[in-house]
Amino acid sequence: MSLSIKPVAATGETVFDLAAQPLRELNCALHKLSADTNETFWRVLNPAGRHAVAAGLDAPVIVEIDGPVGYYCAGMNKQASVIVNGNAGVGVGENMMSGFIHVRGDASQSAGATAHGGLLVIDGNASARCGISMKGIDIVVKGSIGHMSAFMAQAGTLTVLGDAGEALGDSLYEAKLFVRGSVASLGADCIEKEMREEHRALLAAKLEAAGILGEVDISEFRRYGSARTLYHFHVDNVSSY
Repeated sequence: MSLSIKPVAATGETVFDLAAQPLRELNCALHKLSADTNETFWRVLNPAGRHAVAAGLDAPVIVEIDGPVGYYCAGMNKQASVIVNGNAGVGVGENMMSGFIHVRGDASQSAGATAHGGLLVIDGNASARCGISMKGIDIVVKGSIGHMSAFMAQAGTLTVLGDAGEALGDSLYEAKLFVRGSVASLGADCIEKEMREEHRALLAAKLEAAGILGEVDISEFRRYGSARTLYHFHVDNVSSY
């Protein structure tokens, strides 16, 4: 199968129009890229909410998507930078290993779910279960997040400039949660913790990585983490399991 991709010599871009070309061709071409590829900037037109756009990447390239995407955009990402100029559906950045994802809109449920590394920035709001079972990713949400966010989160950071929904951090392990706005309720074993100097420095580093360090006051954030009472079964805590 020959790939109908159109390099743009004037800008160095590789342009792929999903209104005229199959999504399978796009992902196939991206998967074939080597670590030393010179095709480092890809622009995707007319995604129209298609699922799994730019999923499974493993090369240090930039993929900019002009429009909204469906489920699992940039899932399993390694090394690549993926920019979505629109909203993202369920599971954006799911199981991400490294790299950078920037959603310039809102994200649906389970953003960054199970992700092991990298940075996910969401300019708008994120729906329920943001960062569910996260295992090392850093997530920065400029808006608010929905209920059950950071459920069973094991490692990494979740930074929210807006509010958090109900049951934040339910069954949390060792991920660190920073929220500037209000929290509707905390989940089982999640408590507010002291914001010490090392935590302020960590938060500053994540805000700097997201390009918004100078836009917010770190003193307005509160830190949440695990009370560590659910690590092992204990009969006194049976009602919390």
